[in-house]
Amino acid sequence: MPWFYYVARAILKVLFFSLTSCQVKGKENIPDQGPVLVVANHLNLADPPLVGISLGRKVIFMAKKELFRSRFLSYFIRSFGSFPVSRKQTDRQAIRQAKQVLAEGLVLAMFPEGKRSRDAQLQPALSGSALIAYHSGAPILPVGITGTEKLKGIAWVLHRPQIKVNIGHPFYLPPINGRLTKDELARLTSYMMEHIAELLPQEYRGNYARKEIARYED
Repeated sequence: MPWFYYVARAILKVLFFSLTSCQVKGKENIPDQGPVLVVANHLNLADPPLVGISLGRKVIFMAKKELFRSRFLSYFIRSFGSFPVSRKQTDRQAIRQAKQVLAEGLVLAMFPEGKRSRDAQLQPALSGSALIAYHSGAPILPVGITGTEKLKGIAWVLHRPQIKVNIGHPFYLPPINGRLTKDELARLTSYMMEHIAELLPQEYRGNYARKEIARYED
């Protein structure tokens, strides 16, 4: 990664904590070393840098390939270690790259919904994150984000919107009986998303607002 990775990260941290009322909770849950698959809900384009500065470790993101169409933006994103993934089909190259990142003991971050939520509620997740978690065996670190949906236009700068990053406890996917079927993968995906939902207020849980999910604690 180029030198400006560290400069840009420092600048982003100053911007977030000066222009917003940003609170990060649960940093003690972040493993100090070893592979970690970070999964978070997605509300705004600001979410990736926000997650990156909140975790304290280098974070590599799997990002939608549309972001890499611009030569300048592609160079910038790749400089942070990110790599593209196609959301319209099974991207085997991206999956291999993700598994390699985790095999090297690094932190990989994904947004399982595959796109930003327009109403701030959890949307049905794609199965890619669960598939990578299953094959890599890496611990999963759930992250719940609230408040970044308010970062629209320019007026928000005057109000310092409240943003919260709630980091949960690492967990592993439960074992399955037999081979990984489509139904089993869907179950594992829901299991993963419910861990994210636990870190969000009820009004953010959307498709994963189940009664048995633990109560959100502010």
